[in-house]
Amino acid sequence: MMRSLTLAPAALVALLLTGCQHEADQARLEPQPTAEPTTALTSQQLDNEIWTQLRKTGSYNWNQAPANVVWSALLRSDHVLSVGYQPLGREGAHSLPADARLLPRWEAARQQVLDLILAEERKTQPDLTLEKLLVFEPNALPVVTVRVQELGTIRRLRASGLVRYAEPMGYEPGSTRAAARGTASTLSSSGCGSNTATAGLLEGADYTVLSNGSKSSWHQADQYHGIRSAWSQSTGSGIKLVVIDTGSSDAQENLGSPFNQGLSSGRTVERLVTLPRNSIFGIPYGSAETPNDGCGHGTSMAGAAAAPRGTDGNAVGVAYNANLITIRAAEDVFLDASREVQGVANAFLLAANRADVRIISMSMGRLTSSSQMTEAIRYAYGKGKLIFCAAGTSFDWSAGWVGVIYPASLTEAVAVTGVKDDLATRCDECHVGSDVEFTVVMQRRSNNLRALTLAQSGDAPSTVGGSSVATASMAGMAALVWAQYPNETRTQIMGRLVAASSNRAARSSSFGWGRVNVAAALGAQPL
Repeated sequence: MMRSLTLAPAALVALLLTGCQHEADQARLEPQPTAEPTTALTSQQLDNEIWTQLRKTGSYNWNQAPANVVWSALLRSDHVLSVGYQPLGREGAHSLPADARLLPRWEAARQQVLDLILAEERKTQPDLTLEKLLVFEPNALPVVTVRVQELGTIRRLRASGLVRYAEPMGYEPGSTRAAARGTASTLSSSGCGSNTATAGLLEGADYTVLSNGSKSSWHQADQYHGIRSAWSQSTGSGIKLVVIDTGSSDAQENLGSPFNQGLSSGRTVERLVTLPRNSIFGIPYGSAETPNDGCGHGTSMAGAAAAPRGTDGNAVGVAYNANLITIRAAEDVFLDASREVQGVANAFLLAANRADVRIISMSMGRLTSSSQMTEAIRYAYGKGKLIFCAAGTSFDWSAGWVGVIYPASLTEAVAVTGVKDDLATRCDECHVGSDVEFTVVMQRRSNNLRALTLAQSGDAPSTVGGSSVATASMAGMAALVWAQYPNETRTQIMGRLVAASSNRAARSSSFGWGRVNVAAALGAQPL
């Protein structure tokens, strides 16, 4: 027979108190949820947050940042938020359906997201309209760009199954730090202003005069990449490449009608622009942007890739018979403005939807990632384009950062960096890392001379360096190879480039496959 257990009232009270004490002790041992901060970070705190993550992992993804950090970045920049939307129930999918933005379920999701944002923002701005909320014209991606001021809006978007990402577009760590020092004008012109004719260039040492009188840069010598020998087999004819940059100078005639001159003939050049106008409350102001390069960087990149082999004594590009499209997508090299991010995304979409385009070259970048730009690059990659991006070129304000920058760090992009003529040392300002796939010789040790290219105007060459010119030159070399094998795929062309590279037997953790001998690549078997 079982005996029942009974407790005196005092003992029961003691047991209950003991249990409560145990729960209290346990609660002190377990981590307690903390309330999310509601105070905006300063620019310095934001910079520290980003740089810490960059040094730790090599990248910074806004979509993984706390809502308070995203909101702070909006307040410390232009308030422009890029929101990728989706129908409910689609969470976790990597690729987007073709023409997703036009599908009825996606159109409905867009409207629901806009309603959500308006409802939150109207809590402090009762008179806010959709016209004032929207910033940039829609592109082919399921994305809206909106001006957001409230932390609550970010939280609601993050919690919604309708949202793939909600990221600030116009905040980069270098940008606000420079502004605080009163040197914003220096930063905003990153990579600009130096594309004028270089004095003192010596024939035979700095360039070789070709039979028609044009100048072949020292870095095109056969000892580095076999470019001059390759010209007897291929000049890039029939291949169209796109240079996404700061445009091309309307004062440089070799990117105008004399694009066809001398040994460069029967090809086309187009000058386009995707950089949106500035806007106030979503309403564009000022005249429409033009394709003209006010920076100089885009002109020099176009020249390095495809300047004509003409009779005027100017510098010749690597693929001097390739067709060319220059796209003005940004004001300068450092993509730290919302409209530059939008312009670059639009440029990749434009190039993707051109069936005649094979190669895309971009010698610009940023430190933090952009999901909208990533989707545009993946869209272009899905269309079979071969995409070259600069691994990174440091300015004085980014000293200490030596990893591969975004978007060259993406797997869809072929990251290119520059090396000195000792074939083993990165250029003074070039970034290296495991994401690098190819290197291009573009700096001399003896006098620090960089590669020759087209100046903003005139027939006297300028010089340009960094991973920028390495990327444009590499795009030109790829054009030579694809012109020789026009029926091959991107994968096969990449195989030929790798098979003819200096590190083909063992890829380097800093320099990837190394230098390509393009003359050898023209006869190499694809991997």
